Amino acid sequence: MILLADGGSTKCDWILLNAQGEQVLKTRTKGLNPAVFPELVLEQRIEENADLRNVKDKVERVHFFGAGCGTETPRKLLENIFANFFTNVNEVIVKEDIVAAVYAATTEPGIVCILGTGSNSCFYDGKEIKQVVHSLGYILMDEASGNYFGKRLIRDYYYKRMPPELAIIFEQKYNLDSDEIKKNLYRKENPNTYLANFAEFIFTNERNGYFYKLVHEGITDFMHSRVLSYKQAQNVPVHFIGSIAFFSEDIIRAVAQPYGIEIGNIVRRPIDGLIEYYRNNVLNV
Repeated sequence: MILLADGGSTKCDWILLNAQGEQVLKTRTKGLNPAVFPELVLEQRIEENADLRNVKDKVERVHFFGAGCGTETPRKLLENIFANFFTNVNEVIVKEDIVAAVYAATTEPGIVCILGTGSNSCFYDGKEIKQVVHSLGYILMDEASGNYFGKRLIRDYYYKRMPPELAIIFEQKYNLDSDEIKKNLYRKENPNTYLANFAEFIFTNERNGYFYKLVHEGITDFMHSRVLSYKQAQNVPVHFIGSIAFFSEDIIRAVAQPYGIEIGNIVRRPIDGLIEYYRNNVLNV
């Protein structure tokens, strides 16, 4: 059986398929970003999942696609953890999450974008994935991501730019004490996930002018930095993966329209498209 996983810093979705491509198990763990979390935390997050423990001796292949897996060192770290945990595994493949995004979005040439806790983009020519800008993470990049909008919300609250009626709701929902925020940002692990949690405020409240402007600015920034940087941007469809993209579809289309950009598929959960890709192209069932 083959175990597929798509993960970021916040969460990781796992699907176990048998030789016939039938779904045997679906489960979720906390995020497994090896560029953010130390080895012990990664091991604990896998071990604490009862579903994975129950099938650890049945899994023969593990194909993991995740944030933070774009370089050799973090890939090797996860490969070793999986090889040790799944006792009968004979193949472990770890690739960057952008690869799963491509598999979930298209089999034809196009630009594929991720808008989740972090953000990223690539050009897929139908065979190979190419990136003109490599991500430098949540501090320097990640436009229109969860942590990008989290930062914007916190800044707007402190600079009194957030509408007063929203500020009241915001401070009721979150601990906005300055010491608490600084502790989470500068002393605790995975500040990107902490920031991304605030982005939920935008998408769980009724859309208004403030939220629209905030998201529009973020999507515009992403479009300029991570889509129009590809010379093919106006010649191929541009696909989007992730919850933020899913809930911002109207704004994505509005931002893209003046540039003549064709918006292709918008997929909330890449794991669903990943299953179909494996059934059609890997398992041949």
